[in-house]
Amino acid sequence: MPSSDRSAAPAGARQKAPEAAGLPSPGSGGSVEAIDLRGAFDAAGIQAVLDSLERELVGLRPVKARIREIAALLVVNRARQQVGLESAPPSLHMSFTGRPGTGKTTVAERMSKILHSLGYVRKGHVVAATRDDLVGQYIGHTAPKTREILKKAMGGVLFIDEAYYLYRPENERDYGAEAIEILLQVMENHRDDLVVIFAGYKERMDVFYQSNPGLSSRVANHIDFPDYSAEELLLIARLILAAENYRLSQEAEVVFADYIQRRMRLPFFANARSIRNAIDRARMRQANRLFNSMQSRLSKLDLMTIEAEDITASRVFQGELEGLDRSEPVISS
Repeated sequence: MPSSDRSAAPAGARQKAPEAAGLPSPGSGGSVEAIDLRGAFDAAGIQAVLDSLERELVGLRPVKARIREIAALLVVNRARQQVGLESAPPSLHMSFTGRPGTGKTTVAERMSKILHSLGYVRKGHVVAATRDDLVGQYIGHTAPKTREILKKAMGGVLFIDEAYYLYRPENERDYGAEAIEILLQVMENHRDDLVVIFAGYKERMDVFYQSNPGLSSRVANHIDFPDYSAEELLLIARLILAAENYRLSQEAEVVFADYIQRRMRLPFFANARSIRNAIDRARMRQANRLFNSMQSRLSKLDLMTIEAEDITASRVFQGELEGLDRSEPVISS
């Protein structure tokens, strides 16, 4: 990584950020008799970020509690600097584990806002990447690809989904190890201006860290995202529908609860993502139902309401997945 990336922040950026959060910068002079942690917490807008997480994500109590703990560490670390208590900066690289659709990307976005508001990163943006964005297909291709992504992420958060695909030891011609080596260097040398979050299925991520101990030692914060319960998924469905000005009829809500139970037992279930996909298909069926009855007048409520028949037409009720070729066997991962 060229040195110009690191020097992109103004010389005083690190000193100004704590003041913006209600904490004088380290070495600002004068004695401080009392530290107002609540004032610093409020001034940084952290509670607003936590509140948005509460509104946007159903459940996930352990995840939200862990994010609050990290936020508390960051505020207290700034307060310690304020009174001259020097210590090594906290390690902020993270690991998010869990199945798809459990809110990992959303939490990464909110975490970046907290880091930015307290001055730990300059910009607070999130750059999402996968193996294809980082690893090349021939000699000399991986390094420039990886460095380009890191350059885009500098000053914010790099979110690497399904990170275990970076490491393929069974293929001696694979270039993923080169990408990991570059990531390790930048995570260490630019840790004051970049936070890397590795994400994926827990079991595969555990193997990934065991195979790359240098990487594991640099990731201090591990957060596991549990699957949603059927009740939480129904609440998520209501929130998604309300945001789009739709509603379930009384009969449709009963049927959709049954749909959720059936879909959870089928392969490739992706929590909230599967629920959103199901709602999109129900909206399509509702639109076709209304279009086919265009001879009759429609009310606003008609246009808003998803009926039971819009859901029971799903192939899930026949024990099949939607969106797949019926002639192809379904293989669960």
